[in-house]
Parts: sequence; C-alpha cells; structure tokens
Amino acid sequence: MAVNLASKYAKQVDERFSKASQAQLALNNQYSFTGVKTVNVYSIPTVPLTNYTRSGTSRYGTPAELQDSVQELTVTRDRSYAFTIDKGNKVQQQMVKDAGQAYARELREVVIPEFDRYVFWKLASAAAGNSRTATTAPTKSNAYELFLNAQEALGDACVPDSGRVCFCSYKFANLLKQDPAFMKEGDRSKSMIDRGVMGQVDGTRIVKVPASRLPTGAAFILTHPVAACAPKQLWEHKIHTDPPGISGWLVEGRVLYDCFVLNEKRDAIWYHGTAPAETFS
Repeated sequence: MAVNLASKYAKQVDERFSKASQAQLALNNQYSFTGVKTVNVYSIPTVPLTNYTRSGTSRYGTPAELQDSVQELTVTRDRSYAFTIDKGNKVQQQMVKDAGQAYARELREVVIPEFDRYVFWKLASAAAGNSRTATTAPTKSNAYELFLNAQEALGDACVPDSGRVCFCSYKFANLLKQDPAFMKEGDRSKSMIDRGVMGQVDGTRIVKVPASRLPTGAAFILTHPVAACAPKQLWEHKIHTDPPGISGWLVEGRVLYDCFVLNEKRDAIWYHGTAPAETFS
C-alpha cells in the first residue's frame, strides 16, 4: 500500500522586509494645504545698489516699484488601492489573511515606498533642472571628495550648514566608508562605522536609502529641509466588514499628495548621479 505523508500550512506569514519613510527628513511643513488644491507662494526680489549722488532730486537713484513673482503649488498625485478578503477563504486558510495586517502591509510595502520614490525624484529633477549636478563615477578614493564638493556648492549658495541631509545609496555609503580621506576624520567616524551606522559627517546627517527608492544611477542627494514640502492632503485607509455583495472584508485606501521644490530654495539641492528620468513611474 502507498504511504501518504501529511502536510499543512503554517499560521505564520512570511513577511517581506520593509523600511519606514525616509523622505520625510528632506521636507518642511511651512505651507498649509488644508482645504485647498493650490497654494500660491510669493517671491520678492531685491534691487541692486547704486552710487549715491550728492545733488539733484534723485540722489538715491531712480525708484522703481518692487516686483514679485508667484509659484503655484498644485497637488496632483491622487492614488488609491482596493482588495477584498473573502470570509470563506479566511476561515479555510487558518485565518492567515487578516484585514488589519493586510492594510499595514500595503502601507509599508507599497504606499510609503512610492511616496519616498516620488520625493527623491522631485528633488533630483529640481537639481538637474537647476544645473546642480555631478556625474563623476564614485570610487573608494574619491567618495568623500565628491561629498565635500556638494557641501561646498551648498555653502557657496548660503544654504544653512545646520540641518543638511544626504540621502545616499548603499553602494555610495560603502565607498565612503572605504575612502582613506573619510577615515582620517577621527575616531568618532571610525566608531560610527563599527556600530554599522553612518551618523553625521561634516555636520550633515547621512541616510542610507535602498536603490529602489532613489532615481536610477543615483549616488546621493544632498539637500536641506527648507528646499521642499510634500503635503499629504488625504491619507485615508478603510476596512469595511461585510459590505453589500461581499461576505468578508473590503479594504480601500486613497492618498492625495505631492512634493514641491520652492523656486527660491532650489540651490539647496545637489544631485550626484546619472540624469533622473523625465517622468515619474
């Protein structure tokens, strides 16, 4: 007679690795989008100095009306998802499909990664459009120099030294940790490496980001939170139990968001890597 071996499905779900949002470190919340789709931001220019004339009626120069410009920030990203969990399937699959856990999984594996990818794409695109980029291939001999070059570019643009953030790929982080010039920064840098964290370098926080969230070919994005904002106008996730026509659960979510780089703060972003894609996908 045949020998029939038993099998069963485990009640524990083999969850995938995930990472919390990192892009939030690059953003500010100075502008309120509550109740509106578009926020208009004024920029006020200055006037040049001229030589004072000690005679006549226009000694300070000819006055002209102070001008202004307006940047329209219009939220465009309106995204959603939906799925069902049939009650029969749940009870006959050892109850492994839980609506609450499924919603949390969708949030951490789909929604948050897309938000981060979009923010990093907007930052890189703004830098590219502002000619604030470099494409030199990083190596373990020049990684720290490339980082310092970016720091110098922000410094020359009067971007605040305090609060800068560098979002880098794990590949660039590995090269940075092998750069002898970086290693000479002192025992503090060495101790941070031994603990497996980058910490702060040259007063700037270093954040290692999975390549899947950065533009293709990105080494790092150096920025300051004053440069961009990313309103989350709607961040809604609902679980319906036994809705009409379904014995089970209907899970729905909708996120309405965008990311804007302010015209007068574009110089606070530096992108090192190949040109980002022209459109986001």
